[in-house]
Amino acid sequence: MSAGDTAWVLVSAALVLFMTPGLALFYGGMVRAKNVLGMIMQCFACIAIVAVLWAVVDFSLAFGKGPGGGVIGGFGYAGLGGLEHTLAGFHGLHVPPLAVMAFQMMFAIITAALIAGGTADRMRFAGFVVFVALWATLVYAPLAHWVFSPEGWLAHRGVLDFAGGTVVEINSGFSTLAVVLVVGRRKGWPGEAMAPHSVPLSLLGAGILWFGWFGFNAGSALAANSIAVHAFVNTQLAAAAGLLGWIAFERVKEHYPTTLGAASGAVAGMVAITPCAGFVSAMPALVIGLVAGILCAMAVRVKFRLGYDDSLDVLGVHGVGGLVGMVLLGCFATTAVDPAGANGLFNGGGFHFFGVEILAAVVAAGYAFGATWLIAKAVDLVIGLRVSDEDESRGLDLSQHAENAYSMSR
Repeated sequence: MSAGDTAWVLVSAALVLFMTPGLALFYGGMVRAKNVLGMIMQCFACIAIVAVLWAVVDFSLAFGKGPGGGVIGGFGYAGLGGLEHTLAGFHGLHVPPLAVMAFQMMFAIITAALIAGGTADRMRFAGFVVFVALWATLVYAPLAHWVFSPEGWLAHRGVLDFAGGTVVEINSGFSTLAVVLVVGRRKGWPGEAMAPHSVPLSLLGAGILWFGWFGFNAGSALAANSIAVHAFVNTQLAAAAGLLGWIAFERVKEHYPTTLGAASGAVAGMVAITPCAGFVSAMPALVIGLVAGILCAMAVRVKFRLGYDDSLDVLGVHGVGGLVGMVLLGCFATTAVDPAGANGLFNGGGFHFFGVEILAAVVAAGYAFGATWLIAKAVDLVIGLRVSDEDESRGLDLSQHAENAYSMSR
């Protein structure tokens, strides 16, 4: 075991956990004032729900040795048993398996929390809790096994996904689409103005996300090595290029670059570089971030044409950004960065690897959407997912938590 590698993975795990409160602020600033605590509460609840489930059973389903076929792990690590020395399929690991468990726990937490942005302003807290518990076990854990575990069937096919373009980004985006189709539109959308109540709060949250993303991507090397350095640098460059791409699109299309657009562009760039971070060099990272910033800015406007109410654009930023990252990884990957990786189309790799990346993206989107739609439908039928019209008008803060985010008294 390496003390340096272990320290880096633990610090990275803490950075990834910090992203969820950052997400809570990012989302919280974008909703109306009457719903800000409801949004923050959903994000914080994910920390608790997913952490408990991850330790009890989900980590074992995601990373345990399964019955065969690479579809799902077994129960060998349930209750965090059997983690003293080795982790199934991982070779040359220089950190304790329990550290990998903790690091991956934080990934599962923020992926679940991302979905809250799509259903903002209208989801019952009790329904959300039950939905997240089922989703973490039935959607996230299997996808994590397929891609992140060396035992998974997509991993066996040679899929590269450094930090979660499929498991985190595409998964959260298309899961959100499924949930919002079940829950339905907000009252008054799209005719009624639903402007963010605090853009500075959202920018603060975006800054925390940016900071934490270095742990998210560079920590995925599971070692303090040159691959982690590449991932760190690529994360910064893609975020910067994504920001510039988004505001350039706004300037051309709508004449004004916005601060919320700048924050969203940086997030889009980091989303797209997530699967690529440890497999591409610096200049392609700039291209990936720029392309994601422009395409995600275009994608968030599509919902008004198609009529689905993804309140805070989880599909447009995370789903589309994840797809962009997986496709461009198939183009720009190079073994010059990671000899254990692959060469993409632009580096003489041929179409096989490119096709495998497309396969993983399509499978992740399809499974996330289909399985999530079934879970959401079941929860809605049994206990209900949506608040009443009266509670939606009052706001989630009062109707779900009997609190106000802001007091008007002196």
